[in-house]
Amino acid sequence: MAMKDSLALGMLKATRLTRAGNLLEATAAIRRALGQHPVSRPGRTRVRPEPVPAVEIPKGGAGEFIAGSYTHQQGARPYKLYIPTGYTAGKALPLVVMLHGCTQNPDDFAAGTRMNGLAEERQCFVLYPAQTQSANQSRCWNWFKRAHQRRDKGEPAIIAGMTREIVQRHGIDARKVYVAGLSAGGAMAAVMGAAYPELYAAVGIHSGLPVGSAHDLPSAFAAMRGAPPMRSPGAAGHVVPAIVFHGDQDATVHPSNGAQVASQCVDRDDKSIDVIVQRGQVPDGYAYTCTVHRDSAGRVLLEHWEVHGAGHAWSGGSERGSYTDPNGPDAAREMMRFFGLS
Repeated sequence: MAMKDSLALGMLKATRLTRAGNLLEATAAIRRALGQHPVSRPGRTRVRPEPVPAVEIPKGGAGEFIAGSYTHQQGARPYKLYIPTGYTAGKALPLVVMLHGCTQNPDDFAAGTRMNGLAEERQCFVLYPAQTQSANQSRCWNWFKRAHQRRDKGEPAIIAGMTREIVQRHGIDARKVYVAGLSAGGAMAAVMGAAYPELYAAVGIHSGLPVGSAHDLPSAFAAMRGAPPMRSPGAAGHVVPAIVFHGDQDATVHPSNGAQVASQCVDRDDKSIDVIVQRGQVPDGYAYTCTVHRDSAGRVLLEHWEVHGAGHAWSGGSERGSYTDPNGPDAAREMMRFFGLS
């Protein structure tokens, strides 16, 4: 087949995938058509198209990982909830809400991040809302659609309602509720932090995109390629403290998005903010740069972790889950620390 014909067929396939809402598959199809095949490093980023239902829990731990569902006037979503060993009714524990990436599910995301194991150590609940294939064929949270970017609308309303229900049902400490996510889940976590600052005390955004960076599929592709944000950094409104992770070799969501997310979380013109740059190296793994922003009272507003050499994968994750890279700093553990759950 001629190169021109192959390119045309590849772009046609990408167009069909785009119309179906399959952003990741469409991006891969475009790269294949252009001859830009993804490069995988043995022992580095592991990307499996099919999630694996394995969950790591420390030896001796017997926490429960239960399935449930939540219905809101904006729609319904299933979820899984990790309840740590030793929990008794009336004991107010923290809650971390984890939003998976495209093609993932709660079991896969829990296995890759090892968040349930940390929850067992730190004694907190972990809630994993699940995107449905009927809402998005690739099970991506619809962060790029205007209908799902606002308070009390669409998926943000469903996730917030689900969070509140778990808080009420299990007597969660309402002052210690946090939200984090990867990729499309990271972008939605940013939306949740901006839309519900009274509900979430802090947010973790891994390989995500800034709030308001897209409003449809074409603008989503542009944002993922690193186009300038459609909104000014301060346009998202009040944003809770945030910890941001992004690999500087991310070929799916351009690394500039990590910097743009960070820009939304602090006022760069505020001269009272103290900025400290820290550099480190994971033994036999990646180097990283962590930029910390503190206000005049010494409170941390933002940690921005740039993982040098990492692609589109959860840093420091387990190979038992998809989209993980064990060679980076442990993002789950650092998020728990940032949330004050250490």
